Amino acid sequence: MTDLNFITVEWDADLAIVTIDRQDKLNALNADVVRELGEVFSGLQDDDNVLGVLLTGAGTKAFVAGADIGELAQMDSISGVRVSRDGQDVFRSIERFPKPVLAAVGGYALGGGCELALACHMRIASDRARFGLPEVGLGIIPGYGGTIRLARLVGLGRAIELTLTGDMVDAERAHAIGLVSKVTAPEELMDEAKALLRKVTSKGPVAIRLALESMYRALDTSTAEALDYESTLFGLLASTEDMREGMQAFLEKRKADFHGR
Repeated sequence: MTDLNFITVEWDADLAIVTIDRQDKLNALNADVVRELGEVFSGLQDDDNVLGVLLTGAGTKAFVAGADIGELAQMDSISGVRVSRDGQDVFRSIERFPKPVLAAVGGYALGGGCELALACHMRIASDRARFGLPEVGLGIIPGYGGTIRLARLVGLGRAIELTLTGDMVDAERAHAIGLVSKVTAPEELMDEAKALLRKVTSKGPVAIRLALESMYRALDTSTAEALDYESTLFGLLASTEDMREGMQAFLEKRKADFHGR
């Protein structure tokens, strides 16, 4: 994670705070930002001191206001496929990240920014947040996984409407349709996001990782295969120190002391 120009990484105890900082462009995604995101998450994945990641955008106006249109306007059919697949690869690495990833959305999350939020495991928004996939107004479609993840999260009917109209929805509407878990005042966003993420990271880290793995694996397999895989992971967890500690702590009416083993 050296030579980062558009992303900062800070630590709050066992949480990594990843901030996209390109405020003059409302934190818009270009090839360099996407590449840096991939590098950051690759580095954090192997850092045993990190139990969870909070992803946000710098400033008060935007989480990520979309992709860099000036860059996209130069695409031809070949480079367009490459741009889409590069973004998809990075966003999929976030979706399949083995530790919980929470997006704290304080402003505009449009186009690629909305797709980035969708790739995170959880989302929390300030009441100033706005979400949308306006790509059809530019003659393109969402290319970083938005046509798939939005439908899975809010249902096909709502996803079709939002994608084909390109309309923005405010934070309350996003909450009502299940796009975000909670809406807060802007000044409380980061504290609330950290509190939610710490609620998750206080649980068994191996169990968290395998629960995520089971849920995302189920999206791409049949119910029978998903159930079989779930039972395998369930059995694996029975061999962990964390399982024994968690159950013993419950029986002894104390807080569990997990070590990720």
